[in-house]
Formats: sequence, C-alpha cells, structure tokens
Amino acid sequence: MTATGAPTKKPNSADTPDARRSWTKILFNRKMLTCIFLGFTSGMPLYVLVSLVPAWLRSNDVDLATIGLFALIGLPYTWKFVWSPLMDRYKLPFLGRRRGWALLTQLVLLLAIGVLGQFNPSGSLQAIVAIVFVVALFGASQDIVIDAYRRELLADDELGTGTSIFVNAYRLSGLVPGSLALILADQLPWTVVFWVTGAFMLVGIVTTLMIREVSDDALAPHTLREAVIDPFVEFFSRDGGIKAGLAILAFLFLYKLGDNMATALATPFYIDMGYSLSEIGSVAKVAGLWASIAGGVIGGIIMLKVSINRALWLFGFVQMFTIVPYIWLSQSGHSLLGLFVVVSGEYLGVGLGTIALTAFMARETSRAFTATQFALFSSFIAVPRTLANASTGFIVEAVGWTQFFVFCAIVAIPGMLLLLKVAPWTERRPDSDEIKEVERQKESTDGSP
Repeated sequence: MTATGAPTKKPNSADTPDARRSWTKILFNRKMLTCIFLGFTSGMPLYVLVSLVPAWLRSNDVDLATIGLFALIGLPYTWKFVWSPLMDRYKLPFLGRRRGWALLTQLVLLLAIGVLGQFNPSGSLQAIVAIVFVVALFGASQDIVIDAYRRELLADDELGTGTSIFVNAYRLSGLVPGSLALILADQLPWTVVFWVTGAFMLVGIVTTLMIREVSDDALAPHTLREAVIDPFVEFFSRDGGIKAGLAILAFLFLYKLGDNMATALATPFYIDMGYSLSEIGSVAKVAGLWASIAGGVIGGIIMLKVSINRALWLFGFVQMFTIVPYIWLSQSGHSLLGLFVVVSGEYLGVGLGTIALTAFMARETSRAFTATQFALFSSFIAVPRTLANASTGFIVEAVGWTQFFVFCAIVAIPGMLLLLKVAPWTERRPDSDEIKEVERQKESTDGSP
C-alpha cells in the first residue's frame, strides 16, 4: 500500500515499500548500468535543442529574436502526455512494447540531428525549423518510453538510487552538445559536428538492443479508450478516491514551487547585485552545476537507506531552507565567496528535491499505464516552472529582491504540509516473513537489465 492509499491493483510483492535490501544489492546490479546509458541517451536531444542549435544559429548570424522563437519548438516536452497513451496502447512488431518504441525514436533522432548540419541557417530556416521540431517530438517521445521502461525495470526500493543515476547521466549528456560539439566546431565544419553529435545516440541504440523487455502485455491497455481514459480512472479510483488523487496533483504542483521561483530570475538577480557577467559565468554557473549534480549523487546515496517518503521530507526541508541565504545575499553587497556558497546550497537542494520527487512520481505510477501516467505527472510538474518564469518579474518589481526571496521561502511551506497527506513520515513496515519473501523474489530477478 502506498502512503497515499493503495491502488486498487495488488502491487508486486517485490516492490513492497520499505522491504529494503542492502545497499550493495541495490547499487551493484545491471539495472543501474542500464539507468546510466538510458539517462545519457534521454538527455542528448534536449541539450542539442537548448545548447547546440542556438550556438549554431548565432554563429551563422541569425538574429536573437529568431533564436528565441526556436524555444517554442520544444513544446513537445511539455505536451508529451497527449500522445503517451498511444505508446502504452500500441506495440511495434519488433523488440516489445518499450524497446520497440525506444529504438524507433533513437534511430530517427540520430538521423535528424545529423541532417541538421547539412542546412545553411542563412537560407534554410524553414527546413531547420521542421527538423528541429522532429528532434523535439522524438526526443520527448523517447523520454516517454524510457521513463516507462525505468519504472517497470526498478523495484520500489531501487527507485531512489536508479532515479539519481538516471538524472545525473541525463545532465552529463549535456557535455556532448554543450561542450564537445562547440569545441569541435572551431576545428571542423558544422556538417561534421552534427553527425558526430548525432552518433552519440548509438549509446541508446546499443543499450536498447541489449536490454530485456520488461513491459507486461497482460497489464497493458487493449483498446485506445483504455489507454486514454483508464489511466485517469485508475488514478482517481485508488484508496481515498478523487480527494487523494487531487492531493497528489496539488503536491506535485507545490513541492518545488518555492525553489522554482527562487531560481527563475537568477541571472538578472546576480546582475542587479553588481556581479559582472564573467563572475556570474565562472562562479554562479559553476556552483549551480556542481551542486545540482552533487545533490543528485548524495540523494541517491541517502535513498539507499531511507524510503521515498522520508527522502521527500528530508530533501524538502533542505530545498526550503536553502532559499533563505538568498535573503542575506540580496543585502550583503558584492561577495564572490558568498555568491558561491549561496548558489551551491540552493542547487544542492534543487538536486536533492528533484531526485525524491521523480522517485515519488514513479512509485505513484501504475504499471498498467506507465507511459501515460508518468508523462502526465512530469508534464504537470512543469507547470509551476512556467508560472514562475512568467510571474516572478512582476513580483520582484513590486516588492524588491529581499521580500521576493522571503515570499519564495513561504511559498515552499504548503508543499511540505501536503506531505502529511501524500507521504507521511511513518509508513507501515512489513513483518519479518514479508521481508524474507521479498528478498527471495528480488534475488531471483537481480542482474537482469
């Protein structure tokens, strides 16, 4: 039974919460290696869109307004829940329900990324827009199927660690289009750079061919109506009904709202505080990168020992309290050490909270509708980021930076209070016989990616 009320289906006994194995059995198995490679290939297309394409366009003298509009082409990442039921319902005639879709998206992405470099931005913008949209569409589709595969692959006590490994591999993949490709562009033509970047999708292709299929055809929806309607019916039919379901959705919306708002206008804040662009790039951005990765790693290690519920509490308090030093920074004047420490603390909290929240979403996803529900949850938590980006400027202009950060810390409180409902600290723990049975079943399945 989940903390929010058990779903109507009986969970796999191997996934019973808190029947936790030793950390070595969780960490050192081929499932975690699979999470590394799938995380890497999942992140590649997004970083091509946000790092490589803008640099390529600008280096070819495309104006900033046009480059900004390219961000709209990334909308498939926000709306991926719309077509995710199709990936739950239909199975391609090769490799199984998850691996088949994964291989198709990865092959298209390799070709689309490679082909981009064949066009000249100064005269082929329409063609480039079309191909960039293909990269966004199939990148988001790859995320749908890989998120579903990861949920079906990992047992409940593996979700925290597996999610940590996946998210950090996702972030590190950004070094290919965001660093390696740009370095190569100084030495090689863009046509070669894009094919080299696209070739890194081979990591995902080889992984997909080597791993086993984990989707259960008996649980999968058999009609399109089941794929579209039943995920919502199942979610709101769990113990607690509509009220419990709405509490979960409210929690997903509110849990990271405070830190989303606090970081939405980070660069303008640093500029207003008198930091130069070089100081921001060399201090603040570096602090944010290492701290978010460190948060993911530390979060995964801690979640080897604590449940998802307790991680949400612990990491939630960290991400809430690390907003407070921004109040001091807004009044302290120019301090590079202070900037580094404050930004590091904030993004450490961001990394921790992301790991716990992603693991929670996976746990609340039914194995019968994995792709649809997980896509819906992940799209839903993107809403507060959008609202934060849209509203924070008005708030800052009205109250100033100091009061703004006070407000951000206060906004983080409702999400923490909802933990009492959706993820209470005290969870039912299985008795010794249940633990032994879970251990026996997991030992029989370990090692199969």
